[in-house]
Amino acid sequence: MRDRDTERAPLSEEELDGILRLPKVELHLHIEGAAPPAFIRGLAKEKSVNLSGVFRADGSYDFRDFARFLEVYEAATTVLRGPEDYARLTTAVLEQCAENGVIYAETFLSPDFCGGGDLGAWREYLQAIREAADAAEARMGVTLRGIVTCVRHFGPDKAKAAARCAAETADDWLVGFGMGGDETRGQQGDFAYSFDMAREAGLRLTTHAGEWRGPKEVRAALDDLRVERIGHGVRAIEDLGLVDRLAEDGIVLEVCPGSNVSLGVYPKLSDHPIRALRDRGVTVTVSTDDPPFFHTTMRDEYRNLARTFDWREEDFVQIAQDAARAAFCDDATRARLLKLLERP
Repeated sequence: MRDRDTERAPLSEEELDGILRLPKVELHLHIEGAAPPAFIRGLAKEKSVNLSGVFRADGSYDFRDFARFLEVYEAATTVLRGPEDYARLTTAVLEQCAENGVIYAETFLSPDFCGGGDLGAWREYLQAIREAADAAEARMGVTLRGIVTCVRHFGPDKAKAAARCAAETADDWLVGFGMGGDETRGQQGDFAYSFDMAREAGLRLTTHAGEWRGPKEVRAALDDLRVERIGHGVRAIEDLGLVDRLAEDGIVLEVCPGSNVSLGVYPKLSDHPIRALRDRGVTVTVSTDDPPFFHTTMRDEYRNLARTFDWREEDFVQIAQDAARAAFCDDATRARLLKLLERP
C-alpha cells in the first residue's frame, strides 16, 4: 500500500481508465442474485409466472431494505425451475463478468434452490451449471468455481442437507462451502455440524458475518465455524482487537462496498471501512454480491473506490492478486491467475 501522506497529482481520467481495464477476481457472487432483471422477466414470461412486486417501473429489482431484498431475491428464483434454467443463468452471469474484465469468479450455489436439497437433483443442476461454465470459459476466458451455501434462515437441518450435497460432489470445480441468508437469525455455531462435514470432505470454508451483526458475529464465525474467509466482515472495524486478529491470522474479507451502501449498512461509500481495514493490515478483496440488485458492476466498484479513496492501479492490482491467493481453486489455476494479474 502506498503512503497517503505523499503528495501527488489527482487521479486523472487516463489513470482511471487504466484501472477499469485491469483484470479482476471476484470471490463473493450469488448466482441468482447476479441474474440480470431482463433474464428473470424473460423466464417469467416463458413460464407464465406472475412476478408482480418484484420489479420497479424502470425494470430494476424492487426492494427498500434487507428483509425485502431477501423476499424479492427468493421470489425471483421461483422462475428458475430446472437445470437448463441454471445453465442459461450461468451463461448470462458470466457474460456480465466478461464485460467487466473479471477473469475468475467464485459463485455461491444453494442446493435449496437447485433441487430442494435432494442429492440426485443437485447433481443434475451442478452438471448443467458446470457445463455452461466450461463453455463460457472456452468462449470468453472467464473461469468459474462453485461454493455451496446453506441458507441461514432456512435453519440447521436444511443446512445439513446442503452440506451433504456439497460433501458428495466436492471436486476441483466445487471447491467450497459457506452460509448466506439472514444474519440476524440464529447463531453461527448452530451450523457447526454442517461446516465440519464440509471440512472433512476437503472443502474450503467461508460464511457471511459482520454485515448486520457486529464484531461478535465475526468472532463466532472464526471460533465456531473455523472459516478462512468472511463474507463482508466489515463491522469488525468496531473492534480493533478483532481487526488485528484478522490481519495476524490472514483471514480474508470478501468485501462488497456497493452492496453495503445500497442496503444501508453505511450511508455512503466514504463512510465505508474498507480502507481502514486495509490500512490496518487486513486482506480485503472486492466483489459485487448481487450486482443488478445493487446497481453495480466490478467496473463500478473499482471506479467508485478509486475516486472515493484515491486508490491507484497498484492498489487494485494488489487487491486482485490477494483475491487470487485467497481463491479456493487448485494451485495450477491460482498460478495461472497470478500470471495474468502480473503488471509489466
